Amino acid sequence: MTERQAGSERQASVTRNTLETQITVKINLDGTGSFRADTGVPFLEHMMDQIARHGMIDLEVDAKGDLHIDDHHTVEDIGITLGQAFAQAVGDKKGITRYGHAYVPLDEALSRVVIDFSGRPGLQMDIPFTRGNIGRLDVELFSEFFHGFVNHAGVTLHIDNLKGKNAHHQAETVFKAFGRALRMALTPDPRMAGIMPSTKGTL
Repeated sequence: MTERQAGSERQASVTRNTLETQITVKINLDGTGSFRADTGVPFLEHMMDQIARHGMIDLEVDAKGDLHIDDHHTVEDIGITLGQAFAQAVGDKKGITRYGHAYVPLDEALSRVVIDFSGRPGLQMDIPFTRGNIGRLDVELFSEFFHGFVNHAGVTLHIDNLKGKNAHHQAETVFKAFGRALRMALTPDPRMAGIMPSTKGTL
């Protein structure tokens, strides 16, 4: 179920229920960076808080999943539902900057994220994690999260961790840079007001 909320053209609430997960995501793209989550996956919540804070996006995520098996379905399906919410909130994309990029350091780690609200799903991701888990979270699940997001938000996303020895720092720089890149791409461009940022006339 997808619903554009009243009071802002750039808010959305999406609920996605399957036999494995039940997830609701609410976003306001013109927010203040507030975040609330109840997912049962603490490190992912910490990373989504970075998206909200650095993207200046109000974000609420409620998820119930089959965590007794593992975190895979919950993490992937949160990415899917988040992507659906972004697609709904962005709307027809007229007047947005469209492209965003950011470099973010944290101590020894440095990551770069580049995004294009192109309408064409695509993920290129290179994060040479220095260990297989952060807390209990399998680092392979970050790929599942971002694949779910790009496939349903309709964006092209390039993620590169350029330096890093601490896996927590590697992940955190990625998510902070992702938030900053989103913020840049979604910012209205006053010179493009009412104009589709594409020679095709549609995105």
